[in-house]
Amino acid sequence: MPVLCLSSSRCAVSGYCFAAHAGQTRNLRNTAGSRNVGNAASNNCASLRWSDITAPALRSARVQSQQNLFNPVVECKRLKLKQQSSPITPVELASGKSGQQRLQMADIARLAGVSTATVSRALNNSPLINAETRSRITALARSLNYSINAGAQNLRLGQNRTVALVVPLDSSSRQHLSDPFFLAMVGSIADALTELGFDMLLSRVDAERLDSAAALYDAGRAIGIILIGQWRHHDQLNALAVRRVPVVVWGAQLPQQLYSTVGGDNVRGGFLATEHLLMHGRRDIAFFGDTDLPEVAQRHAGYLQALKNAGIAPRSELCVNVPFVPELAAQAIHALRRQAIHFDAVFACSDLLAMAAIGALRGHRRVPQEVAVVGYDDVHLAEHFFPTLSTVRQPIDRAGKALVQSLLALIDGQRPEPVQLPTTLIERASSVS
Repeated sequence: MPVLCLSSSRCAVSGYCFAAHAGQTRNLRNTAGSRNVGNAASNNCASLRWSDITAPALRSARVQSQQNLFNPVVECKRLKLKQQSSPITPVELASGKSGQQRLQMADIARLAGVSTATVSRALNNSPLINAETRSRITALARSLNYSINAGAQNLRLGQNRTVALVVPLDSSSRQHLSDPFFLAMVGSIADALTELGFDMLLSRVDAERLDSAAALYDAGRAIGIILIGQWRHHDQLNALAVRRVPVVVWGAQLPQQLYSTVGGDNVRGGFLATEHLLMHGRRDIAFFGDTDLPEVAQRHAGYLQALKNAGIAPRSELCVNVPFVPELAAQAIHALRRQAIHFDAVFACSDLLAMAAIGALRGHRRVPQEVAVVGYDDVHLAEHFFPTLSTVRQPIDRAGKALVQSLLALIDGQRPEPVQLPTTLIERASSVS
């Protein structure tokens, strides 16, 4: 078909020159300088579809070509300037829509007149591509704001190095991610992953649907999952293990457990806290914690064991079911006072609960003279609180490395044994008068 080349210059974006015939636009590769009417095939011409230019540009092209005023090079430059302020991808050019699809490597290849493999090699600085071609493709990609999707590339090459850290959200307690224990654990895991060259993807899921955490693995976004806490769904975690989803949980060791865990010695921790209070003459020790949670239930077991060893019968009114919400710990103190239930000590299953209890006691009972208080975790704030907080220390600094090592072993096809880290009592002013 005869065509008329309207310009002797190459397109500033793609390196092509253009020809127009009967109101249509065609792409003539390697025909710079040609102004003759000829056959498209004989001039090695390749079609440039209408979809390669935005719909508004096409309408403009029709009008201008009819008036013999259409200059394809100027129009392409105009599109280039437009996309720099409001990016337009070839996919968008084809559909006439914007912001719905990401620019693909195949689009770059089509505009550059090379194969997708050549574009891939050029953008990865492969020595198999000559400098001129590599420079032209790189410039084209840069002008279109295109970059390689590293995550997708890693998945294709089997080199994904992202681990998902999932912190469940309990809808009843709404325990915030800013909780000092969560922050300390996130930091420990992030440090352990960084040392080994891994990235971390932080996410939250409903604590009632722990199995939904597997979506991060199923979608290829992460090579494995570290989950903070079993919450109330040991069964869902077992189901993930049966599916062979690589997941390691910070939590308690439980009967019939199929998944891998790393956690502190909660029974020992509960025993140490209660024994410490007993040794300082306390007899009416209130326990604050949600015993429906496996870790808290084990701390309560340690509490009961210490009372039993001391010959003291546990009192049900002193076992207060308190989720990890500081405000509820303060309410529990006020409730005990209103009901005239005597207590001379509080063992709280987190440092924040212990601090809230101390705050509620101020102005009513002196700490530690009248009521001694012990927390759990030994977060950084504990030693700066007033009075400084006695607590059971969990080795959070070691926890991150242990969790990562167990997960990597699991990914490598091994079956790591549960890891139980030691807990220690830290005596401070809140329990020693």
